[in-house]
Amino acid sequence: MANSSTVVPESKIFPWTHRQPALLVLADGTAFSGWSFGAEGTTVGEVVFNTGMTGYQEVITDPSYCGQLITFTCPELGNTGINSLDEESDRPQARGVIARNVSRRVSSWRATGSLPDYLRQHGIPGIAGVDTRALVRRLRSQGVMNGAISTEILDVPGLLERVQAAPSMEGLSLVAEVTTAQPYEWLEPTPADWDYGRSQGIPLPDPPLRVVALDFGVKRNILRRLTRYGCRVMVLPAYATPEEVLSYAPDGIFLSNGPGDPAAETQAIRTAQALLQSQKPLFGICLGHQILNLALGGSTFKLKFGHRGLNHPCGLQQQVEITSQNHGFAVDAHSISSELVGISHFNLNDQTVAGIRHRQLPLFSVQYHPEASPGPHDADYLFREFVELMLQNRSLTAGAPLLGPQS
Repeated sequence: MANSSTVVPESKIFPWTHRQPALLVLADGTAFSGWSFGAEGTTVGEVVFNTGMTGYQEVITDPSYCGQLITFTCPELGNTGINSLDEESDRPQARGVIARNVSRRVSSWRATGSLPDYLRQHGIPGIAGVDTRALVRRLRSQGVMNGAISTEILDVPGLLERVQAAPSMEGLSLVAEVTTAQPYEWLEPTPADWDYGRSQGIPLPDPPLRVVALDFGVKRNILRRLTRYGCRVMVLPAYATPEEVLSYAPDGIFLSNGPGDPAAETQAIRTAQALLQSQKPLFGICLGHQILNLALGGSTFKLKFGHRGLNHPCGLQQQVEITSQNHGFAVDAHSISSELVGISHFNLNDQTVAGIRHRQLPLFSVQYHPEASPGPHDADYLFREFVELMLQNRSLTAGAPLLGPQS
């Protein structure tokens, strides 16, 4: 394993010496040399790792990775190239990418470009030739920490100085960097071959349900799934006021995923507290789950190395879902009022809170990603449950029929 006095030579990992050299340095002084496969320059962020074996484009473009350098444990990236359908936002959101090897050939009928070209186009540095097994073991034992990738500063002390000047993720507000600047309605049609799970063949609400989504860094596939279940989705900036949210007369309110420390998003927490009084159905995912719990009086804490991958088991009472996850903070189970809130899911790897349901109000939230992209579809039913909550609420005044039985 690399340590504070070791730089792993590129020539021992990757034989192509004509590549542009690059250096990765962690906050504890651990350093790895390699070669550049993205944009040239220097980037600093929190170094994390993702254990998924597929879906690198969806991961890189997930706004929840804003401020982070992603280490992929999959030994080779880039084989399937890049295409527009797999973008979860309009650009890469990670500040850097760390890989063992990057394919020089693209082999997919869907591909319209290569991963190195995509990163260069958007100014995102990447380093390959890294011993990612050693790096991940370091992060697991010491915890995730800040780091830097550079093609300019190739001496360890010089790059370490840049790393140590960067702010910690704990206490950092990043939502402003990824939220939409203006409200918009999601109108993109869902491709037919993306219709999966319990949404196939279901009757849709008529008229469609009106959902306001507060954009803390929302993934596109969340909006696709809501639309597929019969919702008209209006996406608002993260810092929209409760009055602005309710002015759209929504049937339900959605709190999205996003980056950074949830406790730092004080305005969003106050907005969620106000929206609780509306009695509107509420659904939160990831950061939205954390903000909703903070609004209910709970607290959050930073995980040692977070949960980032596609095979995390979550469940309760012998019901298990395999889930896609990406978060570095979690809700403190001891801070939850058991009189008001019931825990619906635990992460079965470490027993952290993975889902809650309110005992009196029509709201629930999960720490994982039921929309997948990438990942399994076990939890897609949660979008249907949100729709059914909204239909029940609507039927109190309009007599709207509920969806048919689950398949």
